[in-house]
Amino acid sequence: MKSLRTIALKEAQTRISPEVKSPSTKISDFFGVNVFDKRKMKDFLSKEVYQKLVASIESGELINHEDANHIATAMKGWAMAKGATHYTHWFQPLTGTTAEKHDSFFEPSSDGAIENFAGSALVQQEPDASSFPNGGIRNTFEARGYTAWDPSSPAFIMESKAGKTLCIPTVFVSYTGEALDYKAPLLKALAAMDKAAVDVCQYFDKSITKVNASLGIEQEYFLVDLALYNARPDLALTGRTLFGHMSAKGQQLEDHYFGSIPERVFTYMVDFENEALKLGIPLKTRHNEVAPSQFECAPIYEEINLAIDHNQLLMDLMEKVALRHNFKVLLHEKPYAGINGSGKHNNWSLITDTGKNLLSPGKTPKNNLMFLTFFVNTIKAVHEHADLLRASIASVSNDHRLGANEAPPAIISIFLGSQLAEVLDEIESSRSIIKKVKNEDSLWLGIPKIPQILLDNTDRNRTSPFAFTGNKFELRAVGSSANSSAPMTVLNTIVADQLIKFKTEVDKLIKKGEKKDVALLTILKKYIKESKDIRFEGNGYSDEWAEEAAKRGLSNIKTTPVALDAYVSEKSTELFTKLNIFNERELHARHEILLESYYKKLQIEARVMGEVTNSMIIPAAIAYQNSLIENAKGLKELGLSGDALATPLSIINKVSEHLNIVKTSIDAMLEQRKKVNAIEDSREKAISYDEKVKSYFDTIRYHTDKLEQIVDDSVWPLPKFRELLFIK
Repeated sequence: MKSLRTIALKEAQTRISPEVKSPSTKISDFFGVNVFDKRKMKDFLSKEVYQKLVASIESGELINHEDANHIATAMKGWAMAKGATHYTHWFQPLTGTTAEKHDSFFEPSSDGAIENFAGSALVQQEPDASSFPNGGIRNTFEARGYTAWDPSSPAFIMESKAGKTLCIPTVFVSYTGEALDYKAPLLKALAAMDKAAVDVCQYFDKSITKVNASLGIEQEYFLVDLALYNARPDLALTGRTLFGHMSAKGQQLEDHYFGSIPERVFTYMVDFENEALKLGIPLKTRHNEVAPSQFECAPIYEEINLAIDHNQLLMDLMEKVALRHNFKVLLHEKPYAGINGSGKHNNWSLITDTGKNLLSPGKTPKNNLMFLTFFVNTIKAVHEHADLLRASIASVSNDHRLGANEAPPAIISIFLGSQLAEVLDEIESSRSIIKKVKNEDSLWLGIPKIPQILLDNTDRNRTSPFAFTGNKFELRAVGSSANSSAPMTVLNTIVADQLIKFKTEVDKLIKKGEKKDVALLTILKKYIKESKDIRFEGNGYSDEWAEEAAKRGLSNIKTTPVALDAYVSEKSTELFTKLNIFNERELHARHEILLESYYKKLQIEARVMGEVTNSMIIPAAIAYQNSLIENAKGLKELGLSGDALATPLSIINKVSEHLNIVKTSIDAMLEQRKKVNAIEDSREKAISYDEKVKSYFDTIRYHTDKLEQIVDDSVWPLPKFRELLFIK
């Protein structure tokens, strides 16, 4: 009988890509056709209601019940004209995925039936919240939760072969008001950033009335043939290969990076890009990444809330479209040992309503002082809350990446580039700058380098978790499967808090009689000195940096359970509650949810490892060993001995040695798992899974991988790395 691996290999090697036709040769012809954007709002709404909706989107103004009814009717009319029969509130619960409950526009009536969509249904729904992670916010028997419309993220139509659905982006909260999702706290953090940044902007430009945080998300991913994926229970159930000896050829030749895109992959890319573009996701870039079968796509920058909604939607789309091409998308941060994993670089900046990028150096001293203000305050914020930023990117899957010579280390540091580092050093050390400002009516910093700074003049330090790249900061430590809301909520909160503190200190000096520019520069100079330890320009992978970081007092938190402590520290609690991002109950709930997610995923990996080893790997090894025993018996019956029997006997012994260690380790791991499962405290349980259960993984993997190299290829049950990575 043919093995599942044999069947999968045959399927994978005979794939024919489906035909893909773009809606038009010009992307502009179909970009956003499935989005209820401002252009369509104008077509379907009265001028008065349209203006109110735009005001709500741009300024957060409330929409009354009557206007909500008008908007709902317009949305329904547009959606039904596109073929939609149902609608759903699309939200982002703390599972890490998206969620939706579909309702039909259809309603029975005395005359038969009508299509209806009321404003109340647009604004709020009540999905059953009983099985979503809540961290103890509500009792199990209390199922009520509410989704509430987010007007700032436009509704869209999701297409499938079976039909079309109007999707309305929403927040998700408990009936007592606590956030049960990623979006609600993010919106609060963005509002806090907007207010704090505008207040500081008033020192420089009174015409600025709004500041939007901007984000560009680079999405890395792997592709594997669907048949090969289904033949690997570890991939299917955990998202990564728990076993597998590295292929003889991996990424060592560096021939995959930016290489020619394979035809089948290219067809898939075009297909999911078309679907994304129709949904208003502004994808701009596609290319091969470093590892074999690894790729990347990236959009144009957008306002953060929209950028994150689009990234979550993109990940859903990539998975759905992949099935049409008999691919499986792997978004796990480390699906294959021995080659690079995947990240999701978050490129963050601040844009004013006058079109000014606050993190872009200017051509005049005044503009450069404005740039330095936001630049230095961001550095100061990250220095003050590095542990919290580390917690925001922590997960069981991202732990495989961080510090693995392919991603930034777990030590949070900031790379600026030599030119800007010199600028800050000169401001810190110079005594003449402030004196010059005091003596001249017009501001002149005395540092001629700043006006000559070129856009993106810095090299990209790939070992830096938080690097400045010309007109933005790039948070490189976010994992490929993550919802970027978590780190972006933290980043915008800490920078908003720092800007508030900055304004308070500057205003105190001004009140004492200092000139505004002197006050600004005095506080900036203080911040530069206080936050200097977080700046690092060298190799973040080196042992020397770990030693240096320890001397500087920087944390090196290598595992998620410990990193997550920052969410519930006294310092973080004060920060979040002061700015009304989270209350204390919400923080402890999230801490609990993240810990549970950590140990549950390790629990699943341990169970899969035990099941696959006992039911697939050990039987295959024993079957091969039995064939060797028969061979040895046959040789002996022929009268051969000594050297003639040495080879089969040696292999038999090697197989036995590895089998014994694998079986002993699996049994010990399963026993240890039972003990750890009895622990009630989530933090203790997560740490115990990390230290006492996960500690067996490497030993089990090492010896099963040794068996893979010995056992007859024709009887090995799992598709090998050379097949997973290079058949496409």
